[in-house]
Amino acid sequence: MARPVIFDLFHTLVHGADAERDRVVGEMALVVGVPPDALVAAYHATWRDRLVRWDVEETIRILAGRLGGTPSDEQVSRAAEHRRALARRVLGRVSPAVLDVLDALRSSRRPLALISNATAETAEAWPGTPLAHRFDIAVFSSDVGLAKPDPAIYRHAAERLGVAPGDCVYVGDGADGELAGAAAVGMTVLRTTEHQDTDPGWDGPSFASLTALPALLSGSLPGRARPAPPPSYAG
Repeated sequence: MARPVIFDLFHTLVHGADAERDRVVGEMALVVGVPPDALVAAYHATWRDRLVRWDVEETIRILAGRLGGTPSDEQVSRAAEHRRALARRVLGRVSPAVLDVLDALRSSRRPLALISNATAETAEAWPGTPLAHRFDIAVFSSDVGLAKPDPAIYRHAAERLGVAPGDCVYVGDGADGELAGAAAVGMTVLRTTEHQDTDPGWDGPSFASLTALPALLSGSLPGRARPAPPPSYAG
């Protein structure tokens, strides 16, 4: 069997749209009656809770409450749908070139997996995207209560694939210390800079377009470990 490839999602397969997410959160603030700048700041400050604990409605209620808001159920629902619509838009923007690469890898009988530090609305939107049926498994932090670079989330994905972590290739931009986390459990690591140069200090192999990945996979690519950087915001 060809070595499985495990992909990150945001800034790897699709652009992370960070500025657009902040804009949408600001618009949600107007719906629930709290200051937009304050809600955006609260979203950034609670990124870990949002990745592994709270669903969309919980997030809105908790953060609006901390800011002095008392939104009605109807306001919470409207704000939550605004956030879910963003997730659908972002995931729907995957490029044809990325889909072609994934199809080529699948045609070579290479198992494909996803590990994403992502909030609940992304996991909810995933099944309806062009990406979903191209992957054998998808592991979202909001579903499993674990987030990169925790070694357990990488091991969980490898176990679901039926292989050892050292049999896998991990591809990501480097947010949240994900590259070091993958290398620490023995995965071969490839860094992509196509959407964002997130981890320029990474000293392992890197590439600027996903279209280069099939050729890289055909070569010899030893993984390298390094200390994980401080986590970054992943909404």
